Order: sequence, then C-alpha cells, then structure tokens
Amino acid sequence: MDLAWSADDAAFRDEVVAFLDEKLTPELRQSGRLMTSVYSDHEASMEWQRILHERGWAAPAWPVEHGGCDWSLTQHYIFSRESTLAGAPSLSPMGIRMVSHAIVAFGTEEQKDFFLPGILTGDVFFCQGYSEPEAGSDLASLSMAAVDDGDDLICTGSKIWTTHATEANWMFCLVRTTKSEKKQNGITFLLIDMKSPGIEIRPLVMSSGEEVQNQVFFDQVRVPKSNVIGKIDDGWTVAKYLLLFERGGGAAAPALQVMAESVAEAAQHQPGPNGRPLIEDPAFAAKLAEARIRTKVLEVLEFRTLSAGVDANGAASSMLKVLATELSQRITEIALEAAGPRGRVYQPHATAPGGPIADFVEPEGGYVSGEPWQAVAPLRYLNDRAGSIYAGSNEIQRNILAKAALGL
Repeated sequence: MDLAWSADDAAFRDEVVAFLDEKLTPELRQSGRLMTSVYSDHEASMEWQRILHERGWAAPAWPVEHGGCDWSLTQHYIFSRESTLAGAPSLSPMGIRMVSHAIVAFGTEEQKDFFLPGILTGDVFFCQGYSEPEAGSDLASLSMAAVDDGDDLICTGSKIWTTHATEANWMFCLVRTTKSEKKQNGITFLLIDMKSPGIEIRPLVMSSGEEVQNQVFFDQVRVPKSNVIGKIDDGWTVAKYLLLFERGGGAAAPALQVMAESVAEAAQHQPGPNGRPLIEDPAFAAKLAEARIRTKVLEVLEFRTLSAGVDANGAASSMLKVLATELSQRITEIALEAAGPRGRVYQPHATAPGGPIADFVEPEGGYVSGEPWQAVAPLRYLNDRAGSIYAGSNEIQRNILAKAALGL
C-alpha cells in the first residue's frame, strides 16, 4: 500500500486547500470548531452548502449528471479530510448523503427532477423518519400505518429521534403498508411533505439541553402514492441500500485527530493533580497517547480502503463505523477530564450547537467560565454517547462483521 498522494492528487489537494482558505470565513470556521455533535449550527451549515453549491462541490458523491463530481475515491477522501482540518461546518447528511442516493437508484424521473435540484440548493431539506418508540435498532418492527386510499396513502403513527424535523420541509419515511409474517416485508419507503395537515412535531430535549431530535406524530396524513420511492411493500430494499451511505464514506480520522490534538494543546495549559501541566501527568498522558495512536490506526484503515479501490460500504462501513464512533466517545471522555471543573459548567452560549437550547438564559454580558473548548467538552461528551447507537448500533455492526468477514 502506497500512502503517498500521486502528483494529480497532491494538485487536487492544493486546489481544495486554496478554495477553503478563500471561502471559509472566520464565522464559518468558528461554527465548525465549536460544534457540540455531528451536526453544525443550522444557519452556518446552510450557508456553507450555498458556497459549495456555487463551486459545484455540494454533493461530490452524486452521479455527474445530477450535479456530482467526477472524482476518484482518493479525491473524495482528500476533500473530506481537508474540509475537516480547515474547520468547515458539516452539511446535514439527510438529503445530500442519504435519501438522494435512494432517489437516484430507485426514484422515477419525475422524482429525480423535483427533489435532486432542491436538495442541492437547500430548498428541499429532509429529515429521516425511521425509528419509532417501539422500533429502534429492530427497525423492521415499525408499525406506523399507511392505508391505501386510491391515489393516496393515509399515514397514522409516530416517529422518534427525528433530527431537524423543525427545520425540514420533507421527510423520508418507512411506513407499514401490509402486515406480513416476515416483518421486513410490507414496508414502504415514502417521501412526506412536512406541511401536510395532520403532522405535529414535539422537540425532545437531549441530555445536552439541545433540541435537535424530535418526535413527529401523524394523524391520518394523506400522502400521494407518487411519493413512494421504489415499490409499495418493498421499502426494506431501499432502506438497506440507503443505510450503506449512512454508515460509510467520508473521512472520520481527520476530525478525531483534530479533537485529540486540541486536547493535547489544552492539556499543556491545564493544571494537573500535582500542580504541573496536565499533559505531564503520566496517567493522563498515557490515555491521550493511546487515543492519538488509535486515530492514526483509523486513518491507515481508511487509506487501506482507498488503496483497495473500493468505497466504504458493506463490512468495511461496519468496521469503520464501530472504530470511529467508539474512538470519538473515548476522546470526548479525555477532553472532559482535561476541561476540569470548568467543564462541569453548563454554558452552551459559548458553543455552536446543532439546535436550540431549551430553557437556558444566557448570563449577563455573555460571561464564559474558562475557554470555549471547555464549554464544548461536556456537550460533545453527552452527544457522542449516541454514536454507538445511531445508523445501526455497534452490536449490530459487529454481527454484520462476524457474518460477512468471519463467516460465523
């Protein structure tokens, strides 16, 4: 495996870096650096998507005919890596990285013509309607009903943990159209206009205080059958295809390296148990060193995937998802330890959260105890607990690896 970039790849990296240097304003960089979860501040995220769309780089993984880029896998990795290192805000994955691929693969020409341009510009903003109160990791147990009524499906039920439902104007949703002995059958993949009568959104307050997730209730919501992606009762096929994009792709190692390096820098100035800088405490230094080594291992695995000439789907996506989410959780634990007593102060106004903060009154003058990173540390710690659950729990990913890679 050759870890050196080719001359063409190095030139592409220079092009990306020059673009980021020119277009990433200090405000956008700040939003990226002060993220408290995998989701950026919504306004910053949409502004960065607008800038990327002007350059034609908003959805590089799409087919070229729909607005994507004719990039190699290595170029996709370089773009993701350099964007992370530069502190760019993340884009919402629901439209560009997820449902768009299902629309391209299974949608009609009319669906592609309507939804894909709007997703690129941000005029169409999706949320995901998968999980239900009684159907989370066992997604096939979902029960939200969609009853056939001529040209429409009438939907009744609820979805939970719906990210950015209050910002979204569309939802891609799994609904139960037929009861079957095999629960994966009889599920339909449906696009629902969030302005439809009968929809109620109730924000969920996370342990971090943020209102990013929601529960959405549907009371006889009428949805045209023309909004079905794929075939009625065959939505499980579409959902499985889409999950490959939710779990795989991108470059996770650079973001984790930035997190670990930031902790190392901060620990040089934080007092340790003996009054000397925390970075000189052997126990803390050993934990941080282990995490930094693991970020390099993850990077090599990502390079290895590129070197093999395949994208990060299937078993590879499961492996990388497990490693990245659990390593992120570990680094946030170390960051919280480094933040010390000031890391216990709840001060979300010093961060760039991914949603509104519930019932928080900003102190007069915007006072902040410590540095902004110390305000980010506890929120990031709390939010990252979900990393090993979303996109298929890590237990499920290990089962996939046991079957696909080990033949068990």
